[in-house]
Amino acid sequence: MDDVFAFIGNAFGEFIRFIVDGLTGFFAGIGDAARSFMQGLSDSLGIPLTLINLVVLVIGLWLLWKGVAALMRTAILATLIWWLLGVTVLSWLIR
Repeated sequence: MDDVFAFIGNAFGEFIRFIVDGLTGFFAGIGDAARSFMQGLSDSLGIPLTLINLVVLVIGLWLLWKGVAALMRTAILATLIWWLLGVTVLSWLIR
């Protein structure tokens, strides 16, 4: 009787280990992909990969997006202002 429960416990333990190893590999792959994406992005823009640079990049892209949203509302003056602000912020960042 002990052999049956030992077998069930062993099988359950191997199943849990399989799940944990699979999830570890999955999340390690996501981390490597994100790291490679960020490195490629910073290399193509010619900026160092720092948190401040990424925040400025996101702000600049957000300003450009606000310009697109203003264009969809046919607010031409607002579109030009948002795009000017976005290009100004991004020009500080990109060399």
